[in-house]
Amino acid sequence: MLKRLLPATAALLALSLLAACGNEADNDEAVDSSTGASTPAESPSDEPAADATSCEYPEDASEPAKAVEPPPAEATASGTVSGTISTNVGDIAIELDADRTPCTVNNFLSLAEQGYFDDTQCHRLTTEGIYVLQCGDPTASGMGGPGYTIPDEVDGTEKYGPGVLAMAKTSAPDSGGSQFFLVYADSGVLDPVYTEFGTIDEDGVALLEEIAAKGTAEGGPDGSPKDEVTISGVTVG
Repeated sequence: MLKRLLPATAALLALSLLAACGNEADNDEAVDSSTGASTPAESPSDEPAADATSCEYPEDASEPAKAVEPPPAEATASGTVSGTISTNVGDIAIELDADRTPCTVNNFLSLAEQGYFDDTQCHRLTTEGIYVLQCGDPTASGMGGPGYTIPDEVDGTEKYGPGVLAMAKTSAPDSGGSQFFLVYADSGVLDPVYTEFGTIDEDGVALLEEIAAKGTAEGGPDGSPKDEVTISGVTVG
């Protein structure tokens, strides 16, 4: 399963990831003291909030690149969620759009809070046709994911302009997982199939431009960054 952007033209690449699964419900029982009969235990945490969005994260056939639990099946974050991607070359401030992409943000928050992105390399830089830095694979191979997939949340209006934060995936629907890409220049040649779940601030875009200006390690338009970019952690709140 490809974990990269696949070319739709010579310059066009298709980004890829893995898959997700939901949590099993508890079957704890309580005993009615008057009858001795077992009755289902009531737990407020088992009841979804009235405004919660249900999300499905089915298991993927691949082994997780890093031990991690799937996200909760109910996405309750709303509005925008601020965060920071801390790297060895500088911090990148992000804003996540939980209203537009609740299940994707729910997954990203879960992975960040579990430390999934900690000490991982951004394994791919593209400098022709599309202009992105791709991260989120602990194996830095472009093939790693969390062992489950997440649903696409697209509406056809995605443009992938500078400052966009989006999920990578294979050519198959609903095949994202943990890999994401940060756009530093107009990449509108991409088909609108990659979930845009947030934005990067101007300073973050400028930092990405500096990384891109140094090119790839291989010297071509698509490869690992010449200067290694390592995420030390992602904080959200």
